[in-house]
Amino acid sequence: MDVRYSAEDEEFRAEVRAWLHDNLAGEFAEAVGTGGPGGEHENVGIRRAWERRLGEGRWIGLDWPAAYGGREATLVRQVVFGEEYARAQAPGRVNHMGENLLAPTLLAFGTEAQKARFLPPIARGEELWCQGYSEPGAGSDLAALRTRAVRDEETGDWLITGQKVWTSLAHEADWIFVLARTDPDSRRHHGISFLLVPMDQPGVEVRPIVQLTGTSEFNEVFFDRARAKAEHVVGRPGEGWRVAMGLLAFERGVSTLAQQIGFAQELRTVVDTARENGAIRDPILRDRLLQSWIDLKLLRCNALRTLGSADPGAPSVAKLLWATWHQRLGILAMDVGGAASTLAAAEPYELTAAQRLFLFTKADTIYGGSNEVQRNIIAERVLGLPREPRGDAT
Repeated sequence: MDVRYSAEDEEFRAEVRAWLHDNLAGEFAEAVGTGGPGGEHENVGIRRAWERRLGEGRWIGLDWPAAYGGREATLVRQVVFGEEYARAQAPGRVNHMGENLLAPTLLAFGTEAQKARFLPPIARGEELWCQGYSEPGAGSDLAALRTRAVRDEETGDWLITGQKVWTSLAHEADWIFVLARTDPDSRRHHGISFLLVPMDQPGVEVRPIVQLTGTSEFNEVFFDRARAKAEHVVGRPGEGWRVAMGLLAFERGVSTLAQQIGFAQELRTVVDTARENGAIRDPILRDRLLQSWIDLKLLRCNALRTLGSADPGAPSVAKLLWATWHQRLGILAMDVGGAASTLAAAEPYELTAAQRLFLFTKADTIYGGSNEVQRNIIAERVLGLPREPRGDAT
């Protein structure tokens, strides 16, 4: 995609900048720069209120139809908003899963009743969502999931039993979209359904997972005959895999470009540190800093090239590239800091920004599909290479 900004697009940019300037003040000022990767635990209450403020300004679901609260914005204007949002260091969004994953999935696969029920509350910033995909034995190999759902013969609803893991902000979410096996005789990709499940009900338990950073953005979620209404199956029962793969394709869209603005800010901080402590005089470190800057520019070029593309390999390539780059930046940040970067900033366990970046980015090449799985997808589904030998699924 060749992004060319018209005069009208630049007027829109000015509108975005002005609104962010005026609203990132008062109660929201302390949330500026918080809630990013590794900091999802920060200022959650204020960020929930910020979500509602965004809804009041009609900045959620920019490209959605107006009937559901959107502005029907072009792809270019979505890019503009994402970039300006990141440049303003506006708070990390608490409803990425609802706006950027579930909503486009409902627009593509949902019924009119589902769209009318779930999209407006997301647009208003009122209902938060989390994602129920990964399980202890089915992370990158999602088709091995064991969570099951059976019909309630009296109501026709689905009763869900099983466990999900690495569920971001599940302790804050109002709803979760869940992949569950609804055909007990099925295997692998078949017989799976995509269910919309309220979190506040008997049979749903959330347990936080303490990470290397000492925080708990991720959770385990346990289901013990938790209920999903019959009309809250997206797509037909048993065809959830198609819906789930459609959702994953939406994940690597405009938000990737905004993410790269945040990456650039992190890189700038590392470069500033290198200048302050003299590490930039080391020719090897200086070369690594320059290479990081070049590679980030290439990430942007690739994101623009594939934006809106139907290339089935584009999402995997994007995830593989940014995850590897970001993880290397975390290592570089520690190397620039030298021996002092290994010391805690304060008791009992206060991390510096560089330390948190280093620790959190260890997960980048695992969550959202590991690097190994992304390479297999590219090799098998795009390049047509022979499938990697796999044992029988249990």
